[in-house]
Amino acid sequence: MNIAVDLGGTNVRAGLVDGDRIVRLLSEPCLAKGSEEDVLRQIFSMISSLMGADVEGIGVGVPSVVDVEKGIVYDVIGIPSWKEVHLKELLEARFGLPAYVNNDCNCFALGVSRYGEAKGYREAVGVTLGTGVGSSLVINGSLYCGHNTGAGEIGNIPYLDRDYEYYCSSRFFAGKGTSGRKAELDALAGNEVALGLMDEFGMHVGRLVKVIIYAFDPHIIVFGGSIAKAFNLFRASMYNELETFPYRKSLERLQICRSMTPDIGILGASSLCEGHVRLGIGNQGVDLGRQLL
Repeated sequence: MNIAVDLGGTNVRAGLVDGDRIVRLLSEPCLAKGSEEDVLRQIFSMISSLMGADVEGIGVGVPSVVDVEKGIVYDVIGIPSWKEVHLKELLEARFGLPAYVNNDCNCFALGVSRYGEAKGYREAVGVTLGTGVGSSLVINGSLYCGHNTGAGEIGNIPYLDRDYEYYCSSRFFAGKGTSGRKAELDALAGNEVALGLMDEFGMHVGRLVKVIIYAFDPHIIVFGGSIAKAFNLFRASMYNELETFPYRKSLERLQICRSMTPDIGILGASSLCEGHVRLGIGNQGVDLGRQLL
């Protein structure tokens, strides 16, 4: 068994995981405004509540830039005090178990590839649409992070007057004077303005998907995040935009869906302990976790 932690600026969730099964799940509001030590104590306390003799490792997903090899997190979104936290080292010293740390979107992609909608597909891209846009690539069941763990950051690609993250996240709706959740509810109620916003949003997401296909040509793209819950409202306009993609065979073979698997980030964080992470270093790949080669 493993203990998996999904750290966010709003909530912290921790689960005791046995393969594809979450045996026990805890959730608490994150002490995000507290000190670095306050948040660490909260995480340690939740892990201690789940700890047992059969726990073999600890996996953690965080909304930040991560040095995956050393387990250092930088500038965690929503937790101002976490500027540079040597989380792997601290966890291993406290619990005496191997610990693995990665970006939360990477955990989402790994989760859907191993236990969710992308299971059985060789190449998968996980995309989270929420406060920002996260994107991660899974190849042959292993998360590919790139040389500096920056592979897949397509949200930062320049687009129109800003970047894709602005037009494909909650920032798009904020720029229109609303929120993603309100636009979703209004659209479901038949509000014409909200329906138009969803159509416009879907057009931008469709262009984002084109970039993904050009860059990765995956078997499947799985959306997650808060705004992905409105997938059925922007799906048609997304596909309408994809009609202009020049390579029809790529589209015919591509599956696009949103994740419906509960707590998929927890399952993905647990998978970090099983060695399903791959860093590109020089011209060679190095597997982390249990050094699977």
